This record gives sequence, C-alpha cells and structure tokens, in this order.
Amino acid sequence: MGKSKINITLDKDLIEYAKIYAEEQRTSVSEIFTQFVLGLKRTKDGDPTEAIISDPDFKESLLETISRIRSGKVKWLSYKEVF
Repeated sequence: MGKSKINITLDKDLIEYAKIYAEEQRTSVSEIFTQFVLGLKRTKDGDPTEAIISDPDFKESLLETISRIRSGKVKWLSYKEVF
C-alpha cells in the first residue's frame, strides 16, 4: 500500500509528548498515529482481535516484549532449538 502525507494541527505540548513517547518506544510519531487509526478501524469493523489487543494485561505483555526485543535483551533461537 502506498503512503501519503497528512498534515494535522496539535497543541505544542501534545506534539512534544508524542515525540518523547515515540523516542522511548523506539518508533516514530507516524507509527503511533498509524496504530491509533488502525485501532479505530478495527473497532468500527468489529475485528475480534480488538478484544484481545484491548486487554490491559495483553497490552502490557506485548509492550514489554517489544521493549525487550528493541533493547537486545532477547536471545533469538533457531527453529531446531525451539522444536
């Protein structure tokens, strides 16, 4: 899918928060908005995965896993090592 630009207007403090949050999560502000809009779309479309994703424990676990992967604390195993 091709990408296009969109201009939005936000309060300066919200923009700064988005930048800081993106940096802490090692992602981009664009990706934050993409995930937010996809969440809205899933809810509207009645996507059953939204129930799982919206679970606070699942979300916390997922964010922890992403953080560990980004920090390099995860040891990757080969297929043979796992099975």
